[in-house]
Amino acid sequence: MSARVLTPTPVNEPATKGVLSDAQVSSWRNAGFTLVDGVFSAGLIGELQTDALQRFPAANSAAAETINDFGSEGGFVFPSTSMAFNAVTLHPKLLAAVAQLLAVAVSDLRLTQSDLWPKYGNSTTDRTAFNNQDQRIHVDYPNHLLAHPTPWHRPEAVEAILYLSDVDDCGGATAVVAREGDDDPAYPWPIIDTPGVGELDYVNDKASAEAYLQKARPEAVALREQLYAREQYVSYRPGTLLLYRHDTWHRGTPMLPGALRMAHNLSFRRAECEWISTVHTGWAWSLYEQQKTLAKLIATASLDQRAVLGFPQPGSSYWCDQTVAAVHARYGMYGMDMTPYRSVSPSSP
Repeated sequence: MSARVLTPTPVNEPATKGVLSDAQVSSWRNAGFTLVDGVFSAGLIGELQTDALQRFPAANSAAAETINDFGSEGGFVFPSTSMAFNAVTLHPKLLAAVAQLLAVAVSDLRLTQSDLWPKYGNSTTDRTAFNNQDQRIHVDYPNHLLAHPTPWHRPEAVEAILYLSDVDDCGGATAVVAREGDDDPAYPWPIIDTPGVGELDYVNDKASAEAYLQKARPEAVALREQLYAREQYVSYRPGTLLLYRHDTWHRGTPMLPGALRMAHNLSFRRAECEWISTVHTGWAWSLYEQQKTLAKLIATASLDQRAVLGFPQPGSSYWCDQTVAAVHARYGMYGMDMTPYRSVSPSSP
């Protein structure tokens, strides 16, 4: 495996010419991914690790043995009571890097996923069809898009995995397949030879998925054998960030026995791509929570950070004297500055 290990490269510091280097941007746009270090400070990563370890079952615990699927079941999604989690989700350097990959302004991005979840090296040998220990090779678009990804050179979205663990301690490296040009046989069009697309059932476990496809779509077997043969494995440590796409072939590989891996999964789309769904309950739902976490975050966020959540930007047709006053009434007690949204009318507060 060592000959096919991908190691992260540092981002630009200072980021005066962009957070990502030209080589990192080129890798994402052409190969389908780039692996980087240095987007987040060690202090912020440490805070997020602490918050996550307090929330999830310990490795080798009875509770950990029952977790074989994705997600935090709503327990660690944006907006969270973890301030470190929210800070990562809307981190200016992360948003700038995503905007750089899509060649848009940060204000033209929209958040669609932010979820931190654990993966355990469980001792169970029960590999059901939905078990995530050893995943089948797949792309992520089927449960993110209502449509199909656009042609390769018109990317619509960026996905990211922020690792909070060390691969040497826990295993579970993400495997990725680099796209090798427009005629790459491993990236045929359309992308349909994966469980969960069209008439194919969703199956997650590798052995179960490939046995199913042998019968359901035998013509796809050669493609999938090629994909597994071309896998490269991500080497990660706390703070390493894998930036990839909804149409990048990848999968999760087995954990070391008894180990815990924590990873923060994020997705951002171009603002106009409404066919890319928000994975979680809408952000506004949490405004009823007693902690008022999101209300305080909106009040203190930058204009770009608000825009990423779908908040109307300065110059939007939403704004008039009345809406400026109304939004101030809702968020002013948390220190929200309405100056950027004011009309010329002196009647605004």
